[in-house]
Amino acid sequence: MKQYFADFHIHIGRTKANRPVKITGAKNLTLTNILQTAKNQKGIDIVGVIDCHCPEVLEEIEDLIEKGKIVQDDGNLLFEGKTTLICGSELEIYDSNCNGPIHVLGYFPNLESMKVFSKWLNRKVKNIHLSSQRIYATGRELQRVVKALGGLFVPAHVFTPFKSLFGKGVEKDLTQVFDPDLIDAIELGLSSDTKMADHLYQLHRYPYLSNSDAHSLPKIGREYQSLHLEKGSFSEIARALKGKDGRKIVANYGLDPLLGKYYRSVCKHCETPLERDEGTCPKCESKQVIKGVSVRIHELTDTDHFPKRPPYIHQVPLEFIPGIGPKRLEKLLNRFGTEMGVIHHATFDQLKEVVPFEIASMIIEAREGNLTMEAGGGGRYGKLVDSKKMNKNI
Repeated sequence: MKQYFADFHIHIGRTKANRPVKITGAKNLTLTNILQTAKNQKGIDIVGVIDCHCPEVLEEIEDLIEKGKIVQDDGNLLFEGKTTLICGSELEIYDSNCNGPIHVLGYFPNLESMKVFSKWLNRKVKNIHLSSQRIYATGRELQRVVKALGGLFVPAHVFTPFKSLFGKGVEKDLTQVFDPDLIDAIELGLSSDTKMADHLYQLHRYPYLSNSDAHSLPKIGREYQSLHLEKGSFSEIARALKGKDGRKIVANYGLDPLLGKYYRSVCKHCETPLERDEGTCPKCESKQVIKGVSVRIHELTDTDHFPKRPPYIHQVPLEFIPGIGPKRLEKLLNRFGTEMGVIHHATFDQLKEVVPFEIASMIIEAREGNLTMEAGGGGRYGKLVDSKKMNKNI
């Protein structure tokens, strides 16, 4: 078995013809740039691009195949001999069975099945060329179509206050919207981790994914997982999600939930942080509160007995470390190859040769989970505070 780093939730900002796909995505977030950044800078071995239902994205994949940049190996898409592309689609469910929009992810085993899904989807959305479109179908109908094509179905960032399964979509139970037997994994999102999610007994049967939901190139690999696979292929990933034949998720890597944008509740009007049980802002008396993920999970908690899981390792991406700008990041990459090399493998003595003592210390402290955090909420990231009281709003 080999170790693979995988980030399964990356958006397309623009097509090669500069047509918008994810409206809030960066203009340079093209398919080719995603694959090159994952391969040459981030050290991510498997990327899930979740806007592949868009016709121009499919055309760009075919163009890269014709140019020899992507090679098809038994249906798998391998970019420049190293990085596996998994084709996926993020969609928005808002039917009579749910209280609000719910984002879900579907992944497909090869380019042909992705094309078939795109043609079916074109009859169910208003604009096939855009990301995260509302689908005029029920959650269960979408699940059946994804599974009929050999795909994987994953509810996305399930606790965030907006457009998620538990944040707004259902009161308590996922069976309100989905067939529980047709869910392959649960995506946690930036403000929760394994320990928090396992307070819901209904989630114990599913593996957890930690993905970046990247809207820009630097955010690729902000969260990811390590997998043990024979090779970076769709079928191997499907086995890993089921823990079959030695394939497995080894660890989830992500931000400490305190750093997430929605960890604690915040007043929508004056942005005052609120305590768990406060329904009214003590400062401006507004009742419009953006409920934090920690609060929502507390409301849903129904067990304190947790299943055995891969470790969830809190980490801080390099761009979030105070003092690491583009020039220092370039120096680190020139020395250690990829961000994964810096985050996981570079020693303190090696780091000191490239960056100042304080920054080298923070990289090691981040790796060991020893940094101080100030909780985020209401759409603002938390703050990272170093030993000398340096801080940076991330």
